[in-house]
Amino acid sequence: MQKKIFNLFVRIIGAVALVSAAAFTSVASANDDAGKLLFLKGATPACAICHTLEAAGAMGAVGPSMNELQPDAARVVNALKNGIGQMPAYTSLTPEQVKILSEYVAKASRQ
Repeated sequence: MQKKIFNLFVRIIGAVALVSAAAFTSVASANDDAGKLLFLKGATPACAICHTLEAAGAMGAVGPSMNELQPDAARVVNALKNGIGQMPAYTSLTPEQVKILSEYVAKASRQ
């Protein structure tokens, strides 16, 4: 009896893990799509005007290439909030948009 209960428990845990992984993948994919959209045209001015990011199909020539720089998300957040060099601060982005965009750039620059 205990073995049957244990096996049932293992199956339930396995099913929960599969559903959780699928949900996480779906959220991550949606955030990647939103981050790419913000990079290409959602931020004003668009990041893609100045920066190269191959994963986004962006070939900007003014700012540094994100593929070469490979910034972590914290570095992108800092640049977005405070500006850097000729890059302006993006004060019109919401905190959620900053988070999504910074995580996307950090991840996409390493692909």
